Amino acid sequence: MDKFSLASLLEGVRDAKVAVEEAVDRLRHLPYEDLGLAKVDHHRGLRHGFPEVVMAEGKTPDQLVAILKAMDKAGHDILATRASKEHARAVKERLSGFKHDPVSRTITKRGKKAGGEGGGTVLIVTAGTSDIPVSEEAAVTARMMGHKVETLYDVGVAGIHRLLDRVDLLRAADVIIVCAGMEGALASVVGGLVDKPVIGVPTSTGYGASFKGVSALLGMLNSCAANVTVVNIDNGFGAAYTAGMICRVRRAKEKK
Repeated sequence: MDKFSLASLLEGVRDAKVAVEEAVDRLRHLPYEDLGLAKVDHHRGLRHGFPEVVMAEGKTPDQLVAILKAMDKAGHDILATRASKEHARAVKERLSGFKHDPVSRTITKRGKKAGGEGGGTVLIVTAGTSDIPVSEEAAVTARMMGHKVETLYDVGVAGIHRLLDRVDLLRAADVIIVCAGMEGALASVVGGLVDKPVIGVPTSTGYGASFKGVSALLGMLNSCAANVTVVNIDNGFGAAYTAGMICRVRRAKEKK
């Protein structure tokens, strides 16, 4: 439940369109619902501005279905990350209205109050095409939070002219997410070109000495561009969630 659905429920009670008993039943599971296998945080949308996000990895298909069913019943916008084909098959067979994106490995469904507060523009940049699965996880997350998403893929430092041709796109965004493996240099380059937050996502692409993303992580952490901050390896979701919150705070201030 987010602040919009809560306000709608209270207005319904005030206007005698929703029975008190029904309202009590719908509020019964705030702040969370104990399913035994998981405690679904229905209060997350009120606290954070976006509902709880489910990491499918490590869960059985049955467990994921049970959690998403509870969230769907509550009317949340639903986002599950790191979903396998088995997860997606189980959800599609037993629940309705869910979408699976095999590239980003996400499962999504819009709730009764579709879309977050949003309003910002998040640009997602990748060094190479191998980084696209991580960047698409970020793209799906930002869109679910209600933000406009632009993408600029395959513009790594080995052909820096490809990036410099689109500086206009970099400067038009509110927040930029940079996904890069190997040495992770692209985040620093982008940071040096713009006056806005840059969130680096080190990816696990690269040969032996890249240590499955550790080299890119260390390179980004040591960036000389002061506007670059970094999330964990392959964490496109975390980068987009933070970018979404930055956009939301900025837009809220502009409205005042």
